[in-house]
Amino acid sequence: MILINGNFLCRNLTGIERFAWETCRRLDELVKSEDDIAIYVPKNAKVMPEFRNIRIIKAEEEIKSFPKWDLMIFRRACKKFLATGLNFSNTAPLGKMCGYAFIHDIYAHDFPEDFKSKKEKLIKLYSKINYRNICKNAKKILTVSEFSKKQIQKAYGVKDERIEVIPNGWEHFRKVAEDNEIFNRFPELEEGKFYFTLGSLQKRKNLKWIAKYASAHKNERFAISGKVISGLESEEISELKNMNNVTLLGYVSDEEVKALMKKCKAFVFPSYYEGFGIPPLEALSAGAKIIVASAASLPEIYGDAAAYIQPDDTNCELEEKIAETKAENAEKVLGKFTYENAAKKLYDILFESPGKNHVC
Repeated sequence: MILINGNFLCRNLTGIERFAWETCRRLDELVKSEDDIAIYVPKNAKVMPEFRNIRIIKAEEEIKSFPKWDLMIFRRACKKFLATGLNFSNTAPLGKMCGYAFIHDIYAHDFPEDFKSKKEKLIKLYSKINYRNICKNAKKILTVSEFSKKQIQKAYGVKDERIEVIPNGWEHFRKVAEDNEIFNRFPELEEGKFYFTLGSLQKRKNLKWIAKYASAHKNERFAISGKVISGLESEEISELKNMNNVTLLGYVSDEEVKALMKKCKAFVFPSYYEGFGIPPLEALSAGAKIIVASAASLPEIYGDAAAYIQPDDTNCELEEKIAETKAENAEKVLGKFTYENAAKKLYDILFESPGKNHVC
């Protein structure tokens, strides 16, 4: 039996958690028997999943510490149910109980200089322990782009047959109805007259680029939404707060995000490091023009559907970049990267050798 690590059920719904939720929902449609796959749900899960074919197993323990859950509690559950773990969140039990595990990217390995404070260094250490454990012990390493696959192989010497690429999707955005109330709260955001940026306010999201460009283009309006990831806040937040042509929105709902994407001049994503990068995919689905950094996985994912900026160079004009976008290529990208495709590939990997999914 495959046992899904339900740790993502206790986290805010950002990129990795969204991918886990949406892929599991579609995996549920493919599962033939509840004896095949179950999900181990923490007692303090924010939402209880509703599946037809994936069995729900409620844990007696809460997640009070994610390392304790992953390294001890979920490990014991795998042993108890004679199951192989499926881990979506860059973490997994140590050693032979590792199971199937996603590494979405190896940010802490590739950009160690971004982790400066004591807390950040602890995050880096824990991340690198998990990267190494998964690369050494996982039954199969799963990642979300060819870029991440190559970085993982380069850093940890992983052979091709041990790693598979399962990209992200965007279909959750279909059901999101736009909420234009956001424009009453922020009347300075006029339709077609602002650039929109979305993402957790991490250093790698490269708000430094927005701050530098906005300071040199005071007639342009920028709107930035997102929550701070504890311990990894961008150093530019204070600077951006004091800029008259930048609106920091804080947390906004999916409905408000969709409204912003539909009415922005363009969606700008200057991140210098992404394993995949879901927000530009959501923006494409909403009909927005997208301008992304020519870095990491982004050119691989967005191809000719995006215009590109250098993540360390603001010597360009966004107005000119908008003219470079090719909306006709959006459908090709949207058709290729879907949760339905992800679930089908994941299902095939999990059951490629029927009868052999025992404790590893």
